[in-house]
Amino acid sequence: MVKKKTCVFISGQGSNLKNLILRSRDKSFPIKISLIISSNNNAKGINYAKKFKIPYQIVNAKHRNPDNKILKSLNKFNISFICLAGYMKIISNKIVNKFEKKIINIHPSLLPKFKGLNTYTKVLKNCEKKTGCTVHYVNNKLDDGDIIVKKIFYINSNDNENTLKKKTQTMEYKAYPEAIIKIFRNR
Repeated sequence: MVKKKTCVFISGQGSNLKNLILRSRDKSFPIKISLIISSNNNAKGINYAKKFKIPYQIVNAKHRNPDNKILKSLNKFNISFICLAGYMKIISNKIVNKFEKKIINIHPSLLPKFKGLNTYTKVLKNCEKKTGCTVHYVNNKLDDGDIIVKKIFYINSNDNENTLKKKTQTMEYKAYPEAIIKIFRNR
């Protein structure tokens, strides 16, 4: 099997990045993480790039023409697939259009509910009975692309933002690899 050269975009802790790196070590997993791009030079996820000897690049909004810098790196490493894993920037139309149906994101809610930021606060404020995570294709609208996989769990009366985050992340570690396998099984 020829693995798809993949770039993972991060901004923070990198827990989904770590999970994807470990899964990608499996011979039957369809992607190889060949590049990591971070919007934050203090992202702890960069440590996984260093630990696993994966090239990485820090690109923040202060760079002139950040899209051009990103596209140049994606071309340099022959990237054909992109995973957003806690990337806290909007992907530009220029990149989305170049990688149409080749960029996926994981979001900590049951889309289309609670797009954007502060998801756990919104879930609790709306007295939801269940929540989870969604892996979806990225398009030119925020958290709007076609859904690939959803994972659901029920909320307990004693749940708070921290417990919801932990439960959701546990679901994400299953959902993201499942979505990737599903995508490449269908290609």
